[in-house]
Amino acid sequence: MNYYEEETHVEQINLESWKKLLVLVRPYRGKLILVAVLMLFSAVIDVALPLMQTLAIRRFIEPSTLEGIGFFFTCMTLAVLLQAVICVLFSRMSFHIELYFARDLKRYAFENLQRLSFSYYNKTPVGYMLARVMSDTDQIALMVAWGAIDFLWALAYVIGVLGTMLMLSFRLAMPILLIVPVVVVMTLWFQSRILDANRRVRKSNSRITGAFNEGITGAKTSKTLCMEQKNTGEFARLTDRMYEESRRSAMLTSIFAPLVLLCGSMATAIVLWRGGALVTGNLMDFAVLSVFITYSISLFEPVQQLARIFANFVAMQANLERVEGLLDAVPDVRDSEEVIEKYGDCFAPHLENFEPIKGDIEFEDVSFSYGTDSEKVLEHFNLKVPAGTMVALVGETGAGKSTIVNLLCRFFEPTEGRILIDGRDYRERSQLWLHSNLGYVLQEPHLFSGTIEENIRYGRLDATEEEVVQAARMTSADKVAAAQVEGYSFNVGEGGDKLSTGEKQLISFARAILADPAIFVLDEATSSIDTETEQLIQKAIETLLKGRTSFIIAHRLSTIRRADLILVVSKGRVIEQGTHQELLRKRGAYYRLYTKQYTEHEIARVLA
Repeated sequence: MNYYEEETHVEQINLESWKKLLVLVRPYRGKLILVAVLMLFSAVIDVALPLMQTLAIRRFIEPSTLEGIGFFFTCMTLAVLLQAVICVLFSRMSFHIELYFARDLKRYAFENLQRLSFSYYNKTPVGYMLARVMSDTDQIALMVAWGAIDFLWALAYVIGVLGTMLMLSFRLAMPILLIVPVVVVMTLWFQSRILDANRRVRKSNSRITGAFNEGITGAKTSKTLCMEQKNTGEFARLTDRMYEESRRSAMLTSIFAPLVLLCGSMATAIVLWRGGALVTGNLMDFAVLSVFITYSISLFEPVQQLARIFANFVAMQANLERVEGLLDAVPDVRDSEEVIEKYGDCFAPHLENFEPIKGDIEFEDVSFSYGTDSEKVLEHFNLKVPAGTMVALVGETGAGKSTIVNLLCRFFEPTEGRILIDGRDYRERSQLWLHSNLGYVLQEPHLFSGTIEENIRYGRLDATEEEVVQAARMTSADKVAAAQVEGYSFNVGEGGDKLSTGEKQLISFARAILADPAIFVLDEATSSIDTETEQLIQKAIETLLKGRTSFIIAHRLSTIRRADLILVVSKGRVIEQGTHQELLRKRGAYYRLYTKQYTEHEIARVLA
């Protein structure tokens, strides 16, 4: 089994990506500046508090007096309270920035996904989009709200401490200054390897999740093929690999933490050794030594924090580029500026400018390929369909049937040639104008989480309950509701997984009927419906498609015998066309397809 592999990124700082991020955070610029100022105040207080020790030692401890202790205590208390207030304000504002910025990024990403063409979804895995909209946006928001501010505080604190130490005693500060670069280099070295190890753990975990998912969802197949031992062995190898990667990550972390503590202890020992000598020789008073001891103990955590945050910023480059790639993605099929000005877009349509549609359709020397270097799947295709005509498309898999209807629906646009609707190139009108006049029933229909009634009403949101029920009756979808205790209030589950494929198709058909479109597209729409239900729905189709232009991709040729025009498609070309009777009399490709299917059906009926 092959499991999904996460992308591997070589992180390098790309300034262009960070410039784009600055544009995105512009609405939060004021709050970020305020938080930065608060953190600078916090760093100043953190640096200043140990200096109060010198005052305490010199004013109270060495002279053994409590005179003025009240004022000193008040100042200390006010400083601590100010620090607490800053911490509360900083936390509240950072949480606000994180949550709202993550919300905005998700909205921007989802909004752009709504703009993108069908082709984007056709070639982009769902997991790719989910990871960017959900996980990557959270990582970016977390780093903007907390990482940047923590980095600023740590930098200000380290500079403040080192500057204060140099002013207090240059000789005692120099050994500390020599240890700091060592800690920085060591932290960067370990952080890069810990980051790489954690990424490997995450990949191993993804493989285990994929294996577990396949093992559960494919349990029936595994048992019928007696694959239990093979699956268990593969799962064991994946968990062993996860163990090894996790052990390496834990080992690096367990080595790194004590080394940082060792450096801190060495700095403290040096301060005590050299500082003690200076105090003994009356070259430094004890009050200064106490400040150095406090600084040496507290200095290396923010140094480590600086290196860690910097490593996280570098690692976040990949998240940033992925999200910006999604935000910058442009649809392959786009309306011109003139069309948008007149008809609006999907978020702000100018419905008053939408012309009524009759349904005359013409393919004029249309060729199409899915890429610049790809082979043409449709070549010099010509077809003229008067309004109200029922067109059926038949042919082997990959012949180009779905390509024709996808071009008609403008999910893709012709590579060459043009498509006319009511005598005008459909690119002269908006996509929404066309799509609002389309009814599309797929071979594998999708239902949204919600009730049966809600899913049918998606065809026309302002439909009354009676209209929803009427559409269901016309397509036999009322039988699906009648089979449930809750009736039309039955929740179909995620993607309609509580219903069979045939039941989902009936609801999908009712949804399309409710929309009352001028053009119908049925893509193998009855392939998962039993014969009895198919007969019911065929009668509904004959009534409902009367007077409407319709394109039917059919696998069961018995369902298209009443079509006005049947096109036999092969390798992107129409090799035969005519009515059912005309094509049978030709005894060509359609005749062979029909008689083969009819014979197979009769044999199956007799054997049953």
